[in-house]
Amino acid sequence: MSMDLLFGAAYYEEYSPCERLERDMELMAKAHMNVIRIAESTWSVEEPRCGEFDFSHVLRVIEAAARYGISVIVGTPTYAVPVWLAAMDKGVLDGNPYGHRQNMDITSPVYRRYAERIIRELVSRTVNYPNVIGYQIDNETKHYGVHSEGVLRAFREWLCKRFGTVKALNDAFGLYHWSNSVASFEELPDPSGTVNGSYACAFEAFRRELAADFLMWQSAIVSEYKRPDQFITHNFDYEWIWFGASGQQDGYSGGVQPDINHYDASRAVTVMGTDIYFPAGDSFTGMEIAFGGDLTRPLKRENYLVLESQAQAFCGWLPYPGQLRLMALSHLASGARGMLYWSWFSIHNGIESYWKGVLSHDGEPDAVYEEVKEIGETWKQLSPVLGGLKKKNRIALIVSAEALHALRWFPTDKDISYNDVVNLFYRALYESNLECDILYDRETDWTDYQVLIFPQLYCCTDDFTERVRQFTERGGTVFASFRSFFADENLKIRHDRQPHGLTDVFGMHYSRFTKSPGIPWMELLEADTAETVSGYEHPYWGEYSSVTRHRFGKGQAWYLGFLPEKQQLQKWLQTACREAGIRIPEYQWPVICRSAYSREGEPYRFFFNYSQTPGQICSPCAGRDLLTGTHYAAGETISLSGWGAVILQPLAVNESPENI
Repeated sequence: MSMDLLFGAAYYEEYSPCERLERDMELMAKAHMNVIRIAESTWSVEEPRCGEFDFSHVLRVIEAAARYGISVIVGTPTYAVPVWLAAMDKGVLDGNPYGHRQNMDITSPVYRRYAERIIRELVSRTVNYPNVIGYQIDNETKHYGVHSEGVLRAFREWLCKRFGTVKALNDAFGLYHWSNSVASFEELPDPSGTVNGSYACAFEAFRRELAADFLMWQSAIVSEYKRPDQFITHNFDYEWIWFGASGQQDGYSGGVQPDINHYDASRAVTVMGTDIYFPAGDSFTGMEIAFGGDLTRPLKRENYLVLESQAQAFCGWLPYPGQLRLMALSHLASGARGMLYWSWFSIHNGIESYWKGVLSHDGEPDAVYEEVKEIGETWKQLSPVLGGLKKKNRIALIVSAEALHALRWFPTDKDISYNDVVNLFYRALYESNLECDILYDRETDWTDYQVLIFPQLYCCTDDFTERVRQFTERGGTVFASFRSFFADENLKIRHDRQPHGLTDVFGMHYSRFTKSPGIPWMELLEADTAETVSGYEHPYWGEYSSVTRHRFGKGQAWYLGFLPEKQQLQKWLQTACREAGIRIPEYQWPVICRSAYSREGEPYRFFFNYSQTPGQICSPCAGRDLLTGTHYAAGETISLSGWGAVILQPLAVNESPENI
C-alpha cells in the first residue's frame, strides 16, 4: 500500500435525489480529495431481486472517479439486508423486525449463502479497475446480539471444547450456586436468564468470536479475487458514550467496543480502519481522536485509515472555523495515513438525514467545503513528508473486553462503567501530554514499553499476572487501579489475598472495600513493604492506605485503591512516569503535543491548541513549522492561535521527540 496520504469521503450516488456525479467529482478534485468509499450500504440497489444484479451505480462511480484521478475503496454491502432476503427465511433476522441495519443473524446459513454471492459478484466486477485500491468488509461489525437456536447450540459446543467435561465447567463457573449446575452440556440453558456472571460473560466472549470469525469469513472470500496491491480493511468502531440531557444525539466514540474484540478481529484485515466521531464546537477536545488512534494503531503496529469522521454531523456538532483543519491534523498526528468524511453530501431521506456531510442539503460549496478544500491542499503538501509516520510510545494502557463485561455484572458503582474508568485514565494521560498505546490484554509483547497502566483489569489468567511480575522485576513500572487482578479468566474471584498473585510485587494487600461520600469505591490497603503515597481522610478508615508505591526487583509498582478525581490521578501518573524516566511536559491541555517519526526516522512534533483562546509554548528545539515555513530557535516562543496548530520539524535530525 502506497504511503501517500489519503483524503476523501464516503460517496453514495444511489442516495442522490438528482444527477450530479460529474459535479461531485469536480468538487472533490478541487478539494484535493484522492479517495472515495462506496457501495457498503446498498445491497438492495445492487441486487434489487434475488439473483438479479445491477452494479451500474458502482461501476459508473468508479469510472468517473478514475477520470478525476480519485481512488476507490469498495465496501461489501452485507450489513443491511434487502427486504427480499428477510422475507425468504425468518431466521435471517433472528426474530428482529425488518427496517434497521445490522439486525441479522450473522450465522444464519441462508444469510451467509446470499451474502457470499453478493460479495463475489461485487468484487469480481470491480477488482480489475486500476483505481480500486482496496475493499472494506462489512461495516462497523459486531455480533448484533445474535441469539438464535443455532447460536446457542454452537455456544454449548464451544464450552464443551473449552472445558472437556461438565465437572470442569461447573467448577470453573461455580454453577453449583442456586442449583445452576448441569449434568451434560446439552442441559445448559439459554444464558439470557442466568444469574451466573461467568456463564453470561462466556456467552459474550463466544459472540465476540462469532463477529471476528464473520469478518475472517468475508476476508477470505475477498482474498480469492483481490490483486496483490489491493488491501482489505474494516471500519472498527467503539462503544458510543452518551452525554447531555437528551441521551440520543449527544455522544462520541469513547470506549472499548463490547461486542467484538478488535484484537482478534484485526486478523481479518491487511490495513486497520476505524470510525471516530466526537463533539465539535466548545466540546472539541481532541481526546476522542487520540483515543481512537492509540487503540487502533497498536493492533498491527502500523498506520491506519480513518474511514469515517464527521464534517458537520448533528446540528450541535457544527465545527467552528479552524476546527476541521485541527481535526484532520489531529488524525495525522495519531498515526492515520488517510481520513475520509462521512459523508460527501447530506442525505435527504432516512434516519441519517441530519447527520450532515461535507456538502449541506443544497449540495453547494459553502464555508465547510472551503475549509475542507484548504485541508486537502495541506494534506497534499504534507504527503511526501509525513506519509507513513511512526509512533514510538513508551507508555501502554491495558484494556480488556472480558473485564468490561465482568464489570457490567459487578459494577464499581451504578453510574460508573468500565469505559468510564478507562476514559478517566486515558484523559489524565492525554491532558498531561503523556502519549500512550492502548493494548488489549491479549497482547503479549510489552518489550517497547517502560510503563504499563491497568485501569480496572478485573479478570486475568495466572500467566498474565506472571508477566506483570516479570515486567516489573526487569525494571518496568506498573500502575494498577482498584479492582485489578481480582478474578480469574472465568470471573471466579480468587481465594487468596488481593491483588491476586502480586501482593509481593505491590508490597501491600487488602481484603475489605467500601465506599464513602464522594468516593464510590475504596479498598482498605494494608501496606506491608510498600510506601504509603496517600491515605484516606476518614474517622474509621484513616489508618489504611489509598495509594501505595513499591520497589520490586529493578522496577516499581503503584497501586491505586480508590476512584480519584482526574487532577489527583494526573499527579500520581505524572510522578510514576517521571520516576520511570519519562519527561513530563510543562504545558497541559488545551495545548497538546503529539510526536512521531518519519519513514527516515526524522522526529516531528505536532502542537495543537484545543481552545479558542490563543496559547504559547517554548520551542523545544530549533525547527521549522511545516504549515507556515516559520523557523524557530530553541526556547523561542511559538504562538498558537485559537484552534491553531504547528508541525515542528527539528533541524537536528537525530533529536528524539521524547526530549520535549
